[in-house]
Amino acid sequence: MKNKPYINRQDVKEYLAKTDPNVLDYIQQCELQIDKLAEIGYQLSKERDLPTLLNLIIVESMRITNSDGGTLYLRSEDDRLAFEIMKTKTLGTDWGGISESPIPDFIYPVKLYLENGEANNHMISAHVGLSGETLNIPDAYENEVFDFSGTKAFDLKNNYRSQSFLCIAMKNHENDIIGVLQLINAADPVTGKIIPFSADMQKLIESLASQAAVAITTVRLIEGLEKLLESFIQLIADAIDEKSPYTGGHCSRVPVLAIMLAEKVNQADSGIFADVNFSKEDMDELRIAAWLHDVGKITTPEYVVDKATKLETIYDRVHELNTRFEVLRRDIEIEYLRGLSQTNDVGERAELEATKIAQLLQLDDDQEFLNVCNTGGEFMAGDKQDRVREIAKRQIILDGKEQDLLSDEWVLNLNISKGTLNDAERNKINDHIVVTIDMLEKLPFPKHLKRVPEFAGGHHETMVGTGYPKGLTKKDMSIQARIMGIADIFEALTASDRPYKKGKTLSEAMRIMGFFKADQHIDADLFDVFLSEGVFQEYADEHLDAKYIDEVDVQKYLDIQPKPVS
Repeated sequence: MKNKPYINRQDVKEYLAKTDPNVLDYIQQCELQIDKLAEIGYQLSKERDLPTLLNLIIVESMRITNSDGGTLYLRSEDDRLAFEIMKTKTLGTDWGGISESPIPDFIYPVKLYLENGEANNHMISAHVGLSGETLNIPDAYENEVFDFSGTKAFDLKNNYRSQSFLCIAMKNHENDIIGVLQLINAADPVTGKIIPFSADMQKLIESLASQAAVAITTVRLIEGLEKLLESFIQLIADAIDEKSPYTGGHCSRVPVLAIMLAEKVNQADSGIFADVNFSKEDMDELRIAAWLHDVGKITTPEYVVDKATKLETIYDRVHELNTRFEVLRRDIEIEYLRGLSQTNDVGERAELEATKIAQLLQLDDDQEFLNVCNTGGEFMAGDKQDRVREIAKRQIILDGKEQDLLSDEWVLNLNISKGTLNDAERNKINDHIVVTIDMLEKLPFPKHLKRVPEFAGGHHETMVGTGYPKGLTKKDMSIQARIMGIADIFEALTASDRPYKKGKTLSEAMRIMGFFKADQHIDADLFDVFLSEGVFQEYADEHLDAKYIDEVDVQKYLDIQPKPVS
């Protein structure tokens, strides 16, 4: 087959301009509509806000057809057509979508099926929503197939006349009907007279409705995936909080603090953060990172996370310790009775009883001392640690063997100088951040969430490279990662559900945060925003018990200057 000769479009237009201007005008109008339809298709494909998308569909449909009114329905899960947008130019009606006026309560969704289960084919929108057939009705008042009683009642009430109707089903890529587009009263662009919708207009709107359906489905799919992702993330965070009764709520409270601080940074119109502008996607990324910042704790053993006392493992071995003291008391009593059986001398008997009493008193004192040591605290002096070692050397017979009262491992734990964790357990706790980063870096986050691992993994770093796990400095970290550090520390300080410490008041927490600022453990500039913009107070009012809320000298901590890096 021979190739047809190439015909230049411009040459054709020039020829028609000389011979038949009407045909040329028609061609140009068609080209304009095609170009506009392509432009609308592009807009539909990029819009991600559903109300805005629906408004775009109805506005462009009315513009293309020069119609006075339009209604857009979406099919609901209970087989109804819900009114999403209603517009009528001459009546000034603009309900639903992005309008400030919602769909009135007196306008009910259209049932696709009647009470007896039959298809509601008497209603034009329901028929189209079920069959997918396009209905082009020149005059509703002359139509006897469908029930227009509701339309006529509306017309009578509003001094209006609904005449020509174009009702088109919106089908997605799977050919499922997801909604209905209905246009009313096409008008002649010259005379303004109401006319039927032309066949050409019908084809254009059918094409637009098809594109619209795919766009709506895409937006819904994206929204559904985002909700699924957020729900799954919160499920993981809740599971981590539920894993330990002593850290419950931490994973949900840190995002609150992080977003509060980020919003204040966003609002800054002067100073170091004046040019910072977090987008909605940036804020979503930070919030998700905050929810996932402790995800690595899934692998941390419960007995380490929940270690309320120094001797606790799977159970608190202080009970075993106290049992050993009971064995020692038994041995003292046995030794005393054995001595009594070997002498009748009154003086010797008295000396034996005095020795027993002294030994029991010392035993009571040692037992009480070890029980106090077991609770943990902010600091344990060296002389107390020496006393633990001395007590440990006391001999006891267990399982027929003489051995030290306390094993080396028990001594190690009882001599923990701060808190309840020994070095190995603390390393295990600290390792959760390594696991967090490793887990998050393996996830195929979408483009707008790519930095979640970095934000989540930086909350134990400092501004001077003394943190972990990577020893990052301020210049290595994003603002969001630095925000995470402040949020994590402040929540931990003010939390009142920890087994090894009481919750701190606002002033106590700020005093410690002030030390962190001075030592460049946290970002000084962000902490100043945290203070000056009242983030700490806003959080406290919403999440802290009133007994922990006291006065804070904000200026005192704003005046603190970070120490130079040595």
